[in-house]
Amino acid sequence: MSWLGFSAIANAWWLLLLVPLLVFYFLKLKRPRVGVSSLVLWQAVVNDQRVNSPFQKFRRNILLWLQMAVLILLVLAAMQPFVPSTVEQANYQPVLIDCSASMAATDPLTGKTRLELAKERVSDLIDSLNADQQISLIGVHSSADRLTEFTGNRRILHDALDAMRVRDIQSQLEDAFRLTQALAKTVPVESAVLFSDGNIPDKVRFALPFGVNYQQLPTAGPNAGITAFNARLTSSQDWDVFLRVESSTDFSGQIVLLQDGQQIGEQPFVLSLGESQRIVFRVTSQISTALEARLVPGNAHSDSLPTDNVAWLDLPPARPLRVYASPQLGSFRRALAATPGVDLFPKPKQPEQRSVRYDLVISDKRSDADLIASVYFLVGVTPNDAESLVEPASVLTKFLDWDRTTPLLRHMQLRDVKIADAAQPVAGVDVGDFEEVGYSTIASGTNGPLILRKRSSSRLAFHTLFHTSRSTLEFRVAFPVLVANLVQLARQEASVGDVGGVKTGVLPAVDLQAGTTYEITGPNDSRQTVLANEDGKLRGVTANSVGRYGISGGEAEQLTVAANLLSSAESTLTPVSSIEFDEQTVASAGEVLTTDRPVWSIVTLVAFALLLVEWWFFQRPRTPNPARAATAKSN
Repeated sequence: MSWLGFSAIANAWWLLLLVPLLVFYFLKLKRPRVGVSSLVLWQAVVNDQRVNSPFQKFRRNILLWLQMAVLILLVLAAMQPFVPSTVEQANYQPVLIDCSASMAATDPLTGKTRLELAKERVSDLIDSLNADQQISLIGVHSSADRLTEFTGNRRILHDALDAMRVRDIQSQLEDAFRLTQALAKTVPVESAVLFSDGNIPDKVRFALPFGVNYQQLPTAGPNAGITAFNARLTSSQDWDVFLRVESSTDFSGQIVLLQDGQQIGEQPFVLSLGESQRIVFRVTSQISTALEARLVPGNAHSDSLPTDNVAWLDLPPARPLRVYASPQLGSFRRALAATPGVDLFPKPKQPEQRSVRYDLVISDKRSDADLIASVYFLVGVTPNDAESLVEPASVLTKFLDWDRTTPLLRHMQLRDVKIADAAQPVAGVDVGDFEEVGYSTIASGTNGPLILRKRSSSRLAFHTLFHTSRSTLEFRVAFPVLVANLVQLARQEASVGDVGGVKTGVLPAVDLQAGTTYEITGPNDSRQTVLANEDGKLRGVTANSVGRYGISGGEAEQLTVAANLLSSAESTLTPVSSIEFDEQTVASAGEVLTTDRPVWSIVTLVAFALLLVEWWFFQRPRTPNPARAATAKSN
């Protein structure tokens, strides 16, 4: 049994009002005068009354008891009694609420979303606040939004809670806990409460300086969604369009593909628990075109999250990839000539076109670094700003390590490649010195770095500190893989040949007029204004909802960019029952978070009921006493 607690126990001093109540009661005491024939029979009663008269009168006066009970109950209500919970309540409580895309998933029985269920629980938490407790609401998605300061004002907290909306973004937790850590520097924070459906990362790179109460919400109904949408140019006008569909349980339906609003194909799919399916369409277009994919569930009531049932993909005009390869690099030129969709420069018996914008430049000449391109692969060319860090070497070297995650070296095996005459770092120079001038090492050998990478705002450059002709690389399987990776990377950088669906969060940069302000109109009538930088790049456009975003302003025609969810974690609704932090693991709480239950309102209602009883007792019609009436008549 839990004993009552009091949030304002100092109000107990109001119980001293019982003293003036009793004083006023005895001051107004009046005895009625009644004539009797003799006092002999009344002598014993008079003697007894002299001893006990105050207490006799006190026992007989029901109105006084009712008034005392009403006063005691009102003072008790003013002391704000509550039934304490089994969980110790902190004075300052950060409440983190997941509002990522999966929180819009509904329960087929109740029709409530996960966010609505979280709001109900947080609302109970707000209503049970004691006088010395304060809450700060924090919305969690790919970042974190502080919705309120620490406050005990229930109206402010309820208004902020009601205004919270789902964002069609995959959830992350690092920013939310860093924000909570910053709050802990201003007020003592012992623990934070996290409300989520569990579609969150299971590992968070963060050392918790406080406790976490992870309140996992019940899972939603079954769901399937489009988790990937991209296209690849296979000829001068044909595109292979790829979609991936995943589900949270056994699911069936079909994918409908539309081109510029007209349906051009459909394919059924059947998924089992934990499976995904890749669906391929062929689209023919030489001009820019807009694709829209729709997922149609086999059962209209079987899908709980509608935002991942539609995706858009804008295909640019089809054109070959413009690649410049130095005539001295015969191995590269032969491999590129056999690659479909590549327009190779310089062409035989034609002069070099140095003013043309290329997508990829492959050269062993330092002067070719001045060509205009998106991606550069400079063979045996030491960067100008790193020349002081290396020196020629004539020793034989080989690869020791390389970054297999970088797109350039993906699927490559370089262990048996031998290199002659590779440049080596000057004595005392290490990898950190290259990083200071902007270069990262993506491959290193026995004598030091072998391949450097540097990205600027307008170009991506790779430098090999050895010439491929002075190595066995051109005779290994890794060489055609390297060329294919270069072509693939150039297509991605130039948005040629390989196009992927844009995800929600932040829209990709758009080339527009420098210094011009543009207005972006998004779904749900959202509007934002962004200024293009001095390079003509429009960056930082937030996209919190799935749908198309229109960009207008300046002299350019209105552009549209589509944002899609495309998140396996959000669509499969796979819950995480525990979160692994740097130094500890937090498991989901087994019980729903219990809070202190205030009972002052119940006490007030009881006092009001007693007040009504007192009013009735005082106003009730009185029946005359026959004996007293007869005595009064005889007198």
